[in-house]
Amino acid sequence: MSTPHEVSPATLRRVIAASAIGNFVEWFDFAVYGFLATLIASQFFASSDPSAGLLKTFAVFAVAFALRPLGGIVFGALGDRLGRKRILSMTILLMAGSTTLIGLLPTYASIGLAAPILLTLARCLQGFSAGGEYAGACAYLMEHAPQDKRAFYGSFVPVSTFSAFACAAVIAYGLEASLSADAMNSWGWRVPFLIAAPLGLVGLYLRWRMEETPAFRAALAEGKEHAHSPLKETLRNHGRAIRNLGAFISLTALSFYMFTTYFATYLQMVGNLTRAQSLLVTTVALLFAAAGCPLAGALSDRIGRRRTIGFTCLWVMVAVFPTYWLASSGSMSGALLGVILLAVGALASGVVTAALLSESFPTRTRYTASAITYNVAYTLFGGTAPLVATWLIGQTGSSLAPAFYLVVIALVALIGGLALPETSRISLHEEGPAGQPSPVL
Repeated sequence: MSTPHEVSPATLRRVIAASAIGNFVEWFDFAVYGFLATLIASQFFASSDPSAGLLKTFAVFAVAFALRPLGGIVFGALGDRLGRKRILSMTILLMAGSTTLIGLLPTYASIGLAAPILLTLARCLQGFSAGGEYAGACAYLMEHAPQDKRAFYGSFVPVSTFSAFACAAVIAYGLEASLSADAMNSWGWRVPFLIAAPLGLVGLYLRWRMEETPAFRAALAEGKEHAHSPLKETLRNHGRAIRNLGAFISLTALSFYMFTTYFATYLQMVGNLTRAQSLLVTTVALLFAAAGCPLAGALSDRIGRRRTIGFTCLWVMVAVFPTYWLASSGSMSGALLGVILLAVGALASGVVTAALLSESFPTRTRYTASAITYNVAYTLFGGTAPLVATWLIGQTGSSLAPAFYLVVIALVALIGGLALPETSRISLHEEGPAGQPSPVL
């Protein structure tokens, strides 16, 4: 077995900052888009039916996810060939640029049909670049972290995710509270998107100064040949791991977007809260989730990944109906309690996913394999979450329809997740989980 590669606490702090900032920019954009969905619908889609405009807005949200698997393949392959640092510097530039572009777009009233087309193209560019971000950030951080504390250190990637959503909610709430409706419709909605520009420059500076990961450097030093075709090798050798991990990540994706992006809209449309009230409730729950991630990471390091998976799936199945019932009560306190119940499942699944993305695959194909697994699951179950939830309520007439959907996915995630091996104590400097490649389906 390879000798563990020690990384100083100061280096680990810099690694956490460099990994988290790009992830923050990525999810900040997605958060703003979700929180301001009703405003974006009125700016970019002409419709006398608000529900139809909202569905179109969420459809554009989902379309962006279609580019994420392609981005994962492209950036993952490059990351496994050229190293993590270079690719993560590239993805943050593309993400910040596309997010800023959305804030500069003319509206439907100015240029007609070209407005939603440009919005869709900007979202697709953001989705493509995001395809190489999350899995790469997790790999970069995990390959630096101590072997017995990977979930704890890795939890700071989902911390940055929830923090990005909280920051976006605070900004959206502040704009709602301080601006008139006319000002918000005229220019206020653009402000959060434009903030991505300076954030992206800060992230690029941090990442450009970092060194390559110990695991990647070790692979080069030991003379290991990198995969000539990472995608082909990944599908051939790790198909079972991709299937099982993807099944679990489907719950991570769905619970995350139900909790963050969709719930602010649900609280307005079903719970009859104002947009400002729903943003306030969501912000408190997001701060709770960000604070809970390191605790969940430490717990996962202590009890193992499989037990964390079991707890997470069972929690979601038990808590989801009280969550939706409380959220539709019309009470702010009830809505907050309901959202926090769902937040526990979302943060726990996010933390264990961050660890599993790196622990399930060897160094030579880690970026490619984890990016494909993560982005396919998020495309199918994350990007479509607001759209499917809105459609299910419309079709069934029941505000609890999304809860049934979440229970079904939690059951699938439980089956897939428990089929994974225990990986909390393996070395990331070996050729695969527990030294063994995962066989193809």
